[in-house]
Amino acid sequence: MKQLLNAITCNEPKRLIKPVFWNALANLSNLLPFLCLAYIVSQIYEYFVSGTLNRTSLWVSWGVMLACFVVTWIFENIACKLTYRDGFMASADGRIKLAEHIRRLPLGFLMSRNSGEIGNTVMNDFSRTESAMTHILPQIISGAIMAVIASVVLLIADWRMGLAMFAGFPIALLIMFGMRGLERRLDTQLSQTRVNQAGKLQEYLYGMRIIKSYNMQGDNFEKLKKACTDYRDACIKVEGGIGPLNLVAAAFLRSGLSLMTVVGVFLVTGGTLTVPDFALFLLVGTRVFDPLAVAIMNYSELMMCGMSGERICTLLDEPEMAGSGDAPNEHEIRFDHVSFGYGEKEVLHDVSARLEPGTMTAVVGPSGSGKSTMLRLIARFYDPTSGKVLFGGADEKDMEPEKLMKNISMVFQDVYLFQDTVANNIRYGKEDATQEEIENAARLANCYNFIMQMPEGFDTMIGEGGSTLSGGEKQRISIARAILKNAPVVLLDEATSSLDPENEAEIQQAISRLVQGRTVVVIAHRLKTVVGADGILVLDQGRIVEQGTHEQLLTQNGLYAKLWNLQTSTEGWKIN
Repeated sequence: MKQLLNAITCNEPKRLIKPVFWNALANLSNLLPFLCLAYIVSQIYEYFVSGTLNRTSLWVSWGVMLACFVVTWIFENIACKLTYRDGFMASADGRIKLAEHIRRLPLGFLMSRNSGEIGNTVMNDFSRTESAMTHILPQIISGAIMAVIASVVLLIADWRMGLAMFAGFPIALLIMFGMRGLERRLDTQLSQTRVNQAGKLQEYLYGMRIIKSYNMQGDNFEKLKKACTDYRDACIKVEGGIGPLNLVAAAFLRSGLSLMTVVGVFLVTGGTLTVPDFALFLLVGTRVFDPLAVAIMNYSELMMCGMSGERICTLLDEPEMAGSGDAPNEHEIRFDHVSFGYGEKEVLHDVSARLEPGTMTAVVGPSGSGKSTMLRLIARFYDPTSGKVLFGGADEKDMEPEKLMKNISMVFQDVYLFQDTVANNIRYGKEDATQEEIENAARLANCYNFIMQMPEGFDTMIGEGGSTLSGGEKQRISIARAILKNAPVVLLDEATSSLDPENEAEIQQAISRLVQGRTVVVIAHRLKTVVGADGILVLDQGRIVEQGTHEQLLTQNGLYAKLWNLQTSTEGWKIN
């Protein structure tokens, strides 16, 4: 039970104390009117037996019943507020905590996981634990407390009736515990189909341009349709597999009420149980069964909520990137016998290189040679599997990733902009930037003019991912973001590889302003853009095969010279 509570509350079971306490008080106060009712029945019975009636005690009983209704309303009101407030706060705090944790995980871990799986954990699994904390756990625990107290009272009143009342409870418990394996299997299948459905829907929407342009609607829609029907079948399987067993367990539990009635009749007719005591069991016993029946019917849902909590805790337990030190003020970057791979496939093999501070180093080579991987290692999106990446002479593994990234600006080939204003997208480079600083960065990035032509200027909302802007516009806003950050190290990942000549000229000017006086590492397919680099590293199949300036590499007549000759020979290529 402790493990279940920890899973559902994300290791904060103390949040349940107040809601459970007030729900228990509400349930107990709700039981008192039935005790008063049993007393009233006993007085009426006494009247028919002896002809005397204590009207004062009856009025007191009625007054207590009325007071209990008022007190119950007060307790339930308090319990409701605490339950929902704490439950929703725990869920919101948990999502924020998990999102912050995910941000600190190695990029390699995130790339190896299905985005739909992580999204399912953040949204659906938290929704289920939220439901458990607001609708299931407080009611079950407080109901169980009330049932235990009432049961003790009834067992003291007459142990035979008490035993008869709970005769079916052990069988109900056995059925509930026997269902746990089935529940885990069904919930795992349900979670997998939910993740698959979300992934297929995302793929269908994101790939709509390709689907339409190649007339692939039917095939791709069938994949989405199958994912939806699989999820439907999994939901039906869960309800069809678990629901009947819950009903059987509840039936065994409630069978105690019938057995208690039979035993009570025999005891009353045998003279060993009074009619008022029998009435007490009938009236109070039904109130004991209600919360227990609710607990049994919600037990399976609670177990599945626990499995959702386990998935959340598993993701929270993923180790964050190590390191707590500051980044040095020096900005030399050095690869010391670095090897790295994605999974089992090694991409870089024993790479050693020194990138001087204040210089521009270009990394070139065929596709798949490991160029982008080198940049990702510098930015510490990953840690090398062997060797060291040194920043200012210190191992990056010893640095806190955020402190390292304060020294690095990156401009990617595929720019992602957030669904926010233009100003806020630029402000990601510096959260406390003034409007004047944002506009100056936009001017330096050659994007001020087209921003001012937008309907609301810098306050114009950008579509998700930058969908409302052209590739060149997105690229220039990302450069403005990097200029605003003003980091001493700049990493450029093929920032102009897929742009038209006009946009490329604009962006080259912006990049020239960005890199002034900084340590720059640039990946480029177009070798003409890096002719003036202070040094060029030539990668092939994960190894540095050549390095030097443009002129030095041409005289070596190696891979770089071959790539240069290929590009210059195809400059006049055209479609006939």
